[in-house]
Amino acid sequence: MAATTAPAAKVAPLPSSIIFGTSGLGGILGWIVVHPFNTLAVRMNLASLSGGQQLGFASFTSDVVKREGFGSLYAGLSAGCLRQVFYATSRYGLFEKFRDTLAQYRETDFAQRFATASVAGGCAALISCPVEVCLVRMSNDASLPVEQRRGYSGVFNAMTRIASEEGPAAFYRGSQPFVLRAMVVGGTQVATYDQFKGMYAALGVPNGFANQFCSSMSAGLVYSIVTMPLESAKNRMAFQKADATGKMPYTSTLQTLSTVARSEGVFSLWNGFLPYYGRCGGHTVSMFIAVDQLRTLYRRWKE
Repeated sequence: MAATTAPAAKVAPLPSSIIFGTSGLGGILGWIVVHPFNTLAVRMNLASLSGGQQLGFASFTSDVVKREGFGSLYAGLSAGCLRQVFYATSRYGLFEKFRDTLAQYRETDFAQRFATASVAGGCAALISCPVEVCLVRMSNDASLPVEQRRGYSGVFNAMTRIASEEGPAAFYRGSQPFVLRAMVVGGTQVATYDQFKGMYAALGVPNGFANQFCSSMSAGLVYSIVTMPLESAKNRMAFQKADATGKMPYTSTLQTLSTVARSEGVFSLWNGFLPYYGRCGGHTVSMFIAVDQLRTLYRRWKE
């Protein structure tokens, strides 16, 4: 909550360690809730690369669970949680530090929130990109033919093998769309969340859990629509393999977007949108609630 609203009057500021710590822990708790949606979103989005049939969300989910079991939806959970350690901690923690620092020089307004959230999101993406590559690969590995699977045993095994087999540069494949997406999410999520809170309050939804839930899901819908093409490009670039000549099929964000749009149609950039929205909206709600409750518990403990 502190990421989108000014601190309440007469409330002592939280230490930096608590700001960053609760941001990261809240991100992890939220991610555990929505990880299955991420797995389904990645696999639906990349299904065409494996020659898979394009199915609807319900049919795709049923097919995956039937063939591989419910536990397959949690493939790559360790990478997802480790990603939140870096991504959520730095993204929300840096946003609050940037916002509060600038507040010493000018009034906090929409433009300031949008700018600081965008910069914080980009910084967080660069920090967490290596883990993001592991997450994409581990989430989709089971969908490949057996002979093509990488077979990572865990996130640290994935990081070690990628570094030794492909070099450190492989950790930053897909970094361009990932950073752009994170900057767009940082700006649009904060701005739209604030806007929806006022809109729902005007419609009679009281401040508190109901307003927070509706505003978070609405904000998640907006930034899901806007960022899904960048998510698709990031997934393609992170998951790609070199061809027989050693050439990578995707080389930049714009090249990836244009190639996919030409070969598979523009709307293919939104393949897997429903689980992606489940991940974005669900994580926004669960993370904000978790962060707010953790900070409330800390303040009560200090009293």
